[in-house]
Amino acid sequence: MLRSVVWRTGSALLKHSRQNVPVLWGTRAQQRWASSLPMNTVVLFVPQQEAWVVERMGRFHRILEPGLNFLIPVLDRIRYVQSLKEIVIDVPEQSAVSLDNVTLQIDGVLYLRILDPFKASYGVEDPEYAVTQLAQTTMRSELGKLTLDKVFRERESLNSNIVHSINQAADEWGIRCLRYEIKDIHVPPRVKESMQMQVEAERRKRATVLESEGTREAAINVAEGRKQAQILASEAEKAERINKAAGEANAVLAKAEAKAKAIRLLSAALTLQNGDAAASLSVAEQYVTAFSSLAKESNTIILPSNTGDISSMVTQAMAIYGSLAKTQSAKALENVSSTTPDFQAEESLFPEPPAPQSTSSS
Repeated sequence: MLRSVVWRTGSALLKHSRQNVPVLWGTRAQQRWASSLPMNTVVLFVPQQEAWVVERMGRFHRILEPGLNFLIPVLDRIRYVQSLKEIVIDVPEQSAVSLDNVTLQIDGVLYLRILDPFKASYGVEDPEYAVTQLAQTTMRSELGKLTLDKVFRERESLNSNIVHSINQAADEWGIRCLRYEIKDIHVPPRVKESMQMQVEAERRKRATVLESEGTREAAINVAEGRKQAQILASEAEKAERINKAAGEANAVLAKAEAKAKAIRLLSAALTLQNGDAAASLSVAEQYVTAFSSLAKESNTIILPSNTGDISSMVTQAMAIYGSLAKTQSAKALENVSSTTPDFQAEESLFPEPPAPQSTSSS
């Protein structure tokens, strides 16, 4: 019975004991409503994700855990109330100078959490304000190490560097910076125009490069096509020449075989009766045919002195033929292996022709 009365009395006092006074952290422009400092009502109920720092007679005594807690009136006093939830802080816009002397206006968002309520209460006067100022100074320091182009390209590494720097300094305050994100980066108007011109020039450059590469590829394709065409044409010409040479060789071979056959037939015919007469007739016919073709292609010809004496020409030709036949018969009978011609003997076989005379036909 007594326990229930104490329970109801403590609950009623707890409802009316909180002072609805806002706790101001950070600058005047930043105000965050947190749990107000409750009064010591002996029986206290601490909400989840909150840490109440208790002082006894002005000195730190303990930190109340979430749930039911008991305090000694008058001696114990709740001095600080810290939230253990993740806190989001807007970092105000500020100016920073990059490595290439460009003034930037930049702001961000900071995410942090209190890990040690004792250090957050007694290590720094205003934790959020201290972390906000540290984030601003670290941001200016990190931006001063980068050029303008790298600021836009390396925002991720810039955020991680800022978080690392804040955690090194805020470790003594019991605060852990989880992440930092840059919201907006504002550049001067003239720098913005220059950047726009640079982007347009880069796009024109890439378009020109792509066009030149296309032209080069087209020229390479055309040259490759011409090369292949020339190779095919040369191969076709080579095959044509080979075929033509083979045809000419076959034709020469056929002509030689025909001529050899004709000579064999002629030699066989000459051994027959009246073969000499037939040979004389053939020589006379060829002489008349050759004499009729004189002076058709040129107006200057050389003729022997006895042009009109056909019988003497035929007789001379037959004498040469008879001498050659006798010589070949003698060589066949003697089985002479040497093939070196005897020029003096051959000169005796061929009588010296009469001196030629030159005539011109107009």
